[in-house]
This record gives sequence, C-alpha cells and structure tokens, in this order.
Amino acid sequence: MNHNAPLSPLPLQHLAGTQLRVLSTAQLGAHGVSAADAGAHCRPGGPWQQLLPGVCLLHPGPATSEERLHGALLYAGRPPARQARAVPVQPRTGEAHAPYADAMITGLAALALHRFSSAPPLPSLDRIDVLVPRTRRLRSVGFARLVRCPALPTPQQIGAVPVAPVPRALADAVAQLADAGVVRRLLSEAVRGGHCEPAAVVRELNEARLLTRPHVVDAVDSLLAEGRAIAEDRLYGMVAEHGLPDPLWNVDLRLPGGPHLGGVDAYWPEQAVAVELDTRAPRQDEDALWSEYARKREHLERLGIAVVHITPRKLRDAPEQQAAVVRTALMASGDRDPAAYVVVLPR
Repeated sequence: MNHNAPLSPLPLQHLAGTQLRVLSTAQLGAHGVSAADAGAHCRPGGPWQQLLPGVCLLHPGPATSEERLHGALLYAGRPPARQARAVPVQPRTGEAHAPYADAMITGLAALALHRFSSAPPLPSLDRIDVLVPRTRRLRSVGFARLVRCPALPTPQQIGAVPVAPVPRALADAVAQLADAGVVRRLLSEAVRGGHCEPAAVVRELNEARLLTRPHVVDAVDSLLAEGRAIAEDRLYGMVAEHGLPDPLWNVDLRLPGGPHLGGVDAYWPEQAVAVELDTRAPRQDEDALWSEYARKREHLERLGIAVVHITPRKLRDAPEQQAAVVRTALMASGDRDPAAYVVVLPR
C-alpha cells in the first residue's frame, strides 16, 4: 500500500458496538490490522489517533476519561503480541484484566475511582499514574506516568479497571503532593470514609519513605489522632450495643504507693479485665512500641488483670465477635485467682 492509495476497509465491524474505542497495536494485529494500516489511520486528519505509543484511539475526537484510563493501562501492560489473540479485545465488567498484564491505576486517579471527594475529578488530571513492576522496561510518556514497585498489591476491580488499594494509591498520590492541606484531607477521608485503617496508610507511607517530609508527618499525626477517636467511638458503641456492663473509660492503673502500670481504654475493676485499643502505627520504631505494649500486658497479667487487645479494624469489621471476646473474659474472672489491688485514676 502506498500513501496515496485509499485506505482499505478494516475487519473491525464486530467491534462497532464496543463501549470503549481504545486498542493496542497488538490487539489490532490479532484482528488483521497491520502496524502500517494502524499508523496510516492515525495520521493527521485520519479516522483514528495515537493515544500513546502502541495504543490507538479509534475515533478522531478527544479521549474520554475512561478511554485515557484504559489507554494508560494498555500502554503500561504491553502484553506480548503472541498473547494478544488469547485475551479479550476490550475488558468488560467482571472479566479478567489480562490485556493490562499486572498494571493498575494508582495515585490521584485511583482515589477518584475510589470516590474520594477530596481527590480531583478524573477529567482534570493531566497525568494518570499506573503502578507497574520495577522490572517493567517502559518510560512515562504523555499522560501516562509509570510508578514502579518491587511488590505489587492485589488490585481492586472498579468496573473494568484494575485499581490499587486505597493505602497504596494514597502513598503514590502523596509522593507527588507538596500541599499539606491536600495531603491532610486525603488521609483524613481515607479513615473517616471507612476505606482503610490508619495503620495501613502509615505502613505504605513508611515503605515509600515519605515520613521524612514534614508536611506528611504532620498529616500522619492528625490521621492517627482522628483514627484513635473513631476507634474509641466504635468501642463505646460495641459496649452499648452488645449489652456489656459499663466499664471505667480511659483510665490509668497504678499500684498503691508503687509504679505506674499504664493506661487502658476500658477497665472493669470487679472482674479485673482491661481493654486496650491497638492503634500502633508501623514506623521505624514499631519494634520498640510493640515491646512496650508487650511489657505492659505481661505486667498487668502477672497482677491477675486480663488484658484484651482489640484493633480498630476488628472493631469496624467484627464488633460482635470482639464483644464476645470481652464477655468471655468478664465471665472467666471468677475462675481466676483474685487480682492485685490497683488504684484507678482518670487519664
């Protein structure tokens, strides 16, 4: 074919009803469209356009947000040509995202897909971040920014789009943000909106080495304080809704005339049962914090005080089960030796 010859009809009639008109050159090749034909159709004034290297938009108008998402994934996934015939031409809801290999949307685009009100809407984003393995030999180009990761998380499927879980998407978004207010709002919405627990967010930020940035540290401190307040509210609700006796809330325990034993979130003095919310955040000093928790627990249990550790996630996902654990500890108090007398002080 020379450049002056009319373009021959392409064998794509069966694709006319597809919702998205974005295909990789490998997929087009699987349907009889050569690279030369695809290139000819993407020339200025042609019926198609090159969205990204190796990715064609099968119409001349601007790409929609959804088309940009799928285009970025097709570019980052780049399945080998020999596999193109074995995968669906265009993924549909509920189908495997094989055309995208192991690529997934992350960063602000992922948070928008997770319906974060504090994230910019998809049409306003100049870049779409795509998480790929560290070994992927591609570079960022156009609106597709590649974020490399040594160990990929399991993606969540939102519609036909593989999306990074919220903690990972947050870390990748925060890595690109210098506005402390924006960072604080995103982290707060992650916890307040029930997307994840603070510990999961801090773990990802720590692994991404973002906790050396002052504006991120400040946002994390606010996040942890808010996360603890939410967990305390859930603990109050669990006690009330599951008929547990009222404890003494947020108290310090001390031996008479002796050392301070530590604070607990709830304490039943008659049964010598304490509940402690485990709101540790995984930072560099996690081992030291865990050692402190363990020492306090061992000391209290040597004094005959049963300590029930509850994580915010368990309170959120299985409050009935956690109430049963506390109830069992209260009922078992009669089978234990009497606990040492301790002084209870407000915290």
